[in-house]
Amino acid sequence: MGKIYSVSEINKYIKMIFDHDTYLNNVTIQGEITNFKAHYTGHLYFTLKDDTSTIKCIMFKSFANLIKFKPADGMKVVITGQISVFERDGAYQIYARTMTPEGLGELYLAYEQLKDKLTKEGLFDLQYKKQIPYLPNRVGIITSKTGAVVKDIINVSTRRYPNANLLIFPAAVQGVNVASTVIEGIDTFNTLNNVDVIIIARGGGSFEDLFGFNDEALARKIFESKIPVISAVGHETDFTICDFAADLRAPTPSAAAELVYPQYTDIVKKIAIDKNRTIIGIQNYITRKREYVKRIKAAKLEKVPLDIMNRHRMMIDGYVRNAENSLRLKIERYKSRCMQTISKLDALSPLKTLTRGYNVAHNSEGVVVKFKKNVKKEDKLNLTFVDGKVNVIVE
Repeated sequence: MGKIYSVSEINKYIKMIFDHDTYLNNVTIQGEITNFKAHYTGHLYFTLKDDTSTIKCIMFKSFANLIKFKPADGMKVVITGQISVFERDGAYQIYARTMTPEGLGELYLAYEQLKDKLTKEGLFDLQYKKQIPYLPNRVGIITSKTGAVVKDIINVSTRRYPNANLLIFPAAVQGVNVASTVIEGIDTFNTLNNVDVIIIARGGGSFEDLFGFNDEALARKIFESKIPVISAVGHETDFTICDFAADLRAPTPSAAAELVYPQYTDIVKKIAIDKNRTIIGIQNYITRKREYVKRIKAAKLEKVPLDIMNRHRMMIDGYVRNAENSLRLKIERYKSRCMQTISKLDALSPLKTLTRGYNVAHNSEGVVVKFKKNVKKEDKLNLTFVDGKVNVIVE
């Protein structure tokens, strides 16, 4: 009969044959996932099937942690790995090293899965969106401290509203540290409570470049923020999880600055319109009350007790006083706001500098002379003082 072998010996021999086969050591297989199970240890167990066959698969934790999406039953995938024998059961299986979704990018699938998950949890619901304050005292910007984005936001903000107050928190906008540094910025602003609104900004880029903003922890941090958050990531056609979680999405960083700061001239016009509307409303109110008094006087009141008439007169007088006081207070508030704005504008005036003893020198061509090296003997200069101008010749 020849030599008799044990089961273990046969399984070990078969495993050795599998392990020494170069083709089986690195194979790529396409199929549909079934019987998927994510073990508490982090290992993934599942079966890969096609129309006629199945093969068992295992992916250990070290490789499973590298997958960007969440595998599930019914999902078609492509895996690479090694086919080997599990000696104890005498069964062969694939030890997977990589897994990608078939026909759909891994990053995009991860994005869609996270978006669907957070949508079902209600993180994107409009009822939770916080109101963006009108004309905030200070705006927090979370973005890269270098590059065009921060410059664009500063230029647009100060052009629209000269008294714009911006506080920059430097953060990574690409790579593995995006979510952690942006979360740190949100936490810092919320802890210090020193801004009225937060803008998360980044310029345009590919889907992969912006993927750092498709982070679950970042989305939850935005949702939990007590300070309203505006997302200005990428261009108008770019969408990230950060956009959906924010209280307001801006198509570009520059547009975010426009949403936060209104035009200074628009503010002045709005004050004037509100003032006129208030005055007209009060005048109409007083007119209606006067007409009401006239109708009462014209009516036959011989049988009406005098004290009732007096009571109505006192009520009308009270209405008129309240209306006049309300108008007076509103006018005073508008005057105070206008004076504050005028003071700020006056502080920025170049004439203020001249009152402190400085003067400005222009050459014969009207160009401001900033440096000594730009002047030579016999040059004619024009010096501007706070109270007038003087022509001088350089000796």
